[in-house]
Amino acid sequence: MNHPARISRYDVIVIGAGAAGMVCAAEAGKRGRRVLILDHATKLAEKIRISGGGRCNFTNLDVGIGNYLSRNPQFCRSALARYTPAHFIGLVDRHGIPWHEREHGQLFCDDSAQDIIDMLRAECEDGAVNWAMPCTLQSLAAGDSPETRFILDTSHGRLACASLVVATGGLSIPKIGATPLGYKIAEQFGLAIIAPKPALVPLTLPPEELAIYKELSGMAFDAVAECGAGRFRENLLFTHRGLSGPVILQASSYWQARDYGEADGGTQVTVNLFPAENVRDWLGERARSKSLLANLLTERLPKRFAQAWCEQRGWNKPTHQFNARELDAIATALSGWAITPNGTLGYAKAEVTLGGVDTRTLSSKTMEARDVPGLFFVGEVVDVTGHLGGYNFQWAWASGHAAGQAA
Repeated sequence: MNHPARISRYDVIVIGAGAAGMVCAAEAGKRGRRVLILDHATKLAEKIRISGGGRCNFTNLDVGIGNYLSRNPQFCRSALARYTPAHFIGLVDRHGIPWHEREHGQLFCDDSAQDIIDMLRAECEDGAVNWAMPCTLQSLAAGDSPETRFILDTSHGRLACASLVVATGGLSIPKIGATPLGYKIAEQFGLAIIAPKPALVPLTLPPEELAIYKELSGMAFDAVAECGAGRFRENLLFTHRGLSGPVILQASSYWQARDYGEADGGTQVTVNLFPAENVRDWLGERARSKSLLANLLTERLPKRFAQAWCEQRGWNKPTHQFNARELDAIATALSGWAITPNGTLGYAKAEVTLGGVDTRTLSSKTMEARDVPGLFFVGEVVDVTGHLGGYNFQWAWASGHAAGQAA
């Protein structure tokens, strides 16, 4: 006689013990729900641990929908409004974690990102959350009652739940465990996926361009980069493959999003090498200089870059030999250096994933699938991608909280 496999039943099962998953599990547990959180990793929340240079840029003081990319840019408004940076800062303060503010409103731990992981683990303990880690999901099927809507076969046995929360993250940084599991679950239950792409990622240059600048690897300077609807001012960094630095990482999301529509993405990245002043006025004041243009530009730019940039354009003569029309062309080029990347360094170097579960299939209030009762998606797996600077963590906290209040 065959006996049916024993099933462990929970009110809520959360797949993914990262930022969004732990917040969701803790909130659901504090509501009195019987919660299990499972993850295939052996180490808890590695992406939090390595973030912000090991100090976790856990939020930003200035968060709004303009800091996010999505096919549906209004979707994130509700969750972000109901769980704000102030809420998370309050949680950090209650746990006695020291933190500090850096430029652009970015908040970091004084000591270690491990403080945030420990805090979230403690919050889960307060909610009496159960853990299964490491735990591999082998199969997932729909159940037959409101109490067992989902049946999971796992390396910890057969599990059942009324609410299933998918907090599996995106595809970025595969070496710490990123997988497409969340997208596969969405597709299994009929939800659309916006094609994922690496975001906040270094850009590569075509060979002819790389040949000019590859010797500048490691050089960085202040610049403004624009791509589509995105405009940022931070450091630009040359690499042996192309361009990086915060300003390029920011622009990369818009370059990757060029198929989101004309308002979002662009095929070129335009760099203003003189972000702090009017370059034509600056050149006009020095129009009679007998210095080579490249030498003159070293007042504002690194010498080797100025030389390479001028040589590429044939502008390697004394400044006073340029006429007014030529100076206009130089000013235009300096304030609008047009770069056409030929790719990115991929998910291995990407901080986040652009695209994901189509938000049109989800409730913006609860993160629940509109056509699949009890199925929720939170965090990076959803088609909501933040700028660099704590915005993606804030989306994780806010979306996790929203689902934790409803699951």
